[in-house]
Amino acid sequence: MAAGATSSAHIDDYTLSRVPTTDRRHWFPIAVQRFGQISALSQFLLGATLGYGMSFSNAFLAILLGSIIVEVIMCLVGIIAQREGLNTALLARWTGFGEVGASIVGLAVGISLIGWFGIQSAIAADSLGSLMPGAMPGWAWSLICGLAVTAIVAFGFKGMQVLANITVPLFLVLVAWSVIAELSRHDLGDLLSSAPAGPQISILTGSGIVAGGVIVGAIITGDMTRFNRTPADVVKQTVVGVSLGEFVIGLSGVLLAHAARSGDIVAIVTSSIGFIGLLIVITGTLKINDWNLYSASLGLLNFVSVAFRRQLHRVPATVILGVAGTVLAAAGILENFMQFLIVLSVVFPPIAGIMVAEYFVVRRWRPDLESSRQSGALPATAPRLVPATLIIWALSSVIGYFVTWGIPSVLSLVLSMVLYIVAGRLGLVTGMGETRTPEKAAERTTV
Repeated sequence: MAAGATSSAHIDDYTLSRVPTTDRRHWFPIAVQRFGQISALSQFLLGATLGYGMSFSNAFLAILLGSIIVEVIMCLVGIIAQREGLNTALLARWTGFGEVGASIVGLAVGISLIGWFGIQSAIAADSLGSLMPGAMPGWAWSLICGLAVTAIVAFGFKGMQVLANITVPLFLVLVAWSVIAELSRHDLGDLLSSAPAGPQISILTGSGIVAGGVIVGAIITGDMTRFNRTPADVVKQTVVGVSLGEFVIGLSGVLLAHAARSGDIVAIVTSSIGFIGLLIVITGTLKINDWNLYSASLGLLNFVSVAFRRQLHRVPATVILGVAGTVLAAAGILENFMQFLIVLSVVFPPIAGIMVAEYFVVRRWRPDLESSRQSGALPATAPRLVPATLIIWALSSVIGYFVTWGIPSVLSLVLSMVLYIVAGRLGLVTGMGETRTPEKAAERTTV
């Protein structure tokens, strides 16, 4: 029975259980996935945006500051998940949110990321349509792109590792090719010292763009780092993956924007090197889209387990979500959800702030995690509702959305940490109700 439960959990990528020490991985392959997640097309576009409005030196400083912010968040949240072997949505139950709050976290993550999955599928479809005009309609390309990624994610972490091993080196080669081809027509010294072509962007604003561009990825970093062996591995993986992704791809985008005097990186690479440029778009999209779908499935499965008291199997759930996102992309209606997705992205930073403040400072439920960790099980009980957390989360999100001074995402994150620590010191962080956790999540009823 135990062996069967372990096998089931392994196939299901430990959606509602801890990742055992026997299934932890070396840090470098995971760093390749982290690099692939950061070095996607979106990072290329971000670099071009900075280059269009900033000098090279200022863009470098903005990327440096934004990267440090992101890496600190990723390391703190990632170390918590590594120690406990739990994905973000499940971990939230014992890091300040309680069962209800964690289910809302899972739902927000799922809706946001499945939306971005559809949007990225549409981007790849448009690129293929440009490469082969008239070959088939755009909706058909969207179906192909979305379903291809869905098939890969259905295999779980291992399938995504194989995809990363293929697409990340290919993406790097293609980026190097495009940069060399474009920059060979210009003097590098002139590009490094030239003024930006567009309206100027301040270093602080640029840093906010860098940090905000991957803040959702920072919040869900636990979905990846739960497979790491040690906290040191989390740090190494994060520093290597994020630094290379931000600087190599981001600064390449900056240089291309200076060379072409444009912020439209897709137009730059497709016009300068044609077919290779389109491959850059496609490979970059594939590598980030698998994590969009993977974390969306984990978040929504955790929501279902709380709201409906049922444990869905990850593979069919992934296929359903992937098909849904693909159909939405093919129908061309996802653009209507862009503002909603932007609002959701403001909601994410306080999640990290609360989790970090609870685990490292307030420590209201950390003893439960530590005592159960020894046996590889989940804590016997979880708080049903933590009212103070929901209030702090809502307040920090609203302030992050309406206050535009500085870096809003960082402001809301820091504010949530401070408010939660103060609430903890005042004894306001308490749970209402208690829910028993099955002894082994892998043995729960699956459908």
